[in-house]
Amino acid sequence: MEHQEDVICAKVWLKPGSEARVREWASHIHAHRAEALQTLQEEGVTIESVFYDPTPEGPCLIYYMRSASQAHAMAVAAKSAHAIDAYHQAFKREAWVKVERLELLLDLVQDRQPGAALPSPDLLQLSAQKGHP
Repeated sequence: MEHQEDVICAKVWLKPGSEARVREWASHIHAHRAEALQTLQEEGVTIESVFYDPTPEGPCLIYYMRSASQAHAMAVAAKSAHAIDAYHQAFKREAWVKVERLELLLDLVQDRQPGAALPSPDLLQLSAQKGHP
């Protein structure tokens, strides 16, 4: 039986001039990757991706997350004693202005066994040449 995951995408508006702080935050998370992944596991988050977007209206981050339950993930994060989570909360207070949830229009997930490889780009290109989308 297939379990539906929560999928969240949000635009996080940043304070003007915060790019250096944003890059410092990303570098810190990368440097503490093991702890960050541990907190995601505890929260039930399977994917967390963050993109920087320097829009004409001001800088922002685009957050994409998949989790078993967004409510559970937020509850666990709120009670976390991990240093990486305290660091992240401080970053949010220092750099974030507001968060806008983006509307999910399409979410395609390929059925595959855990650990199975995705189709290679060559296979996808061959399929497209044969008229398959």
